[in-house]
Amino acid sequence: MKINVIGEEIPQEEINAYIAYGRKKYHGKEITELTITPDGDYANLKFSFADVPFDRIRRITGYLVGTTERFNNGKRAEERDRVKHSV
Repeated sequence: MKINVIGEEIPQEEINAYIAYGRKKYHGKEITELTITPDGDYANLKFSFADVPFDRIRRITGYLVGTTERFNNGKRAEERDRVKHSV
């Protein structure tokens, strides 16, 4: 994780507290960068996160599928013969 402190220096313990806060608040997301800007008694925090991979799901012939590899010949024929609309 990349840490940026803009303006005045802050102790490592405070930085660790901001990291712990971000991990608790955004649990499940991987934090890649944290920018800390001290502002008197407060600090502005900006978290950047890693991209989340996803699988494309389509609705084909009444089924939600990612791929058609498990379709039997009949379902493959339905998918091949359906009318495809452009956007």
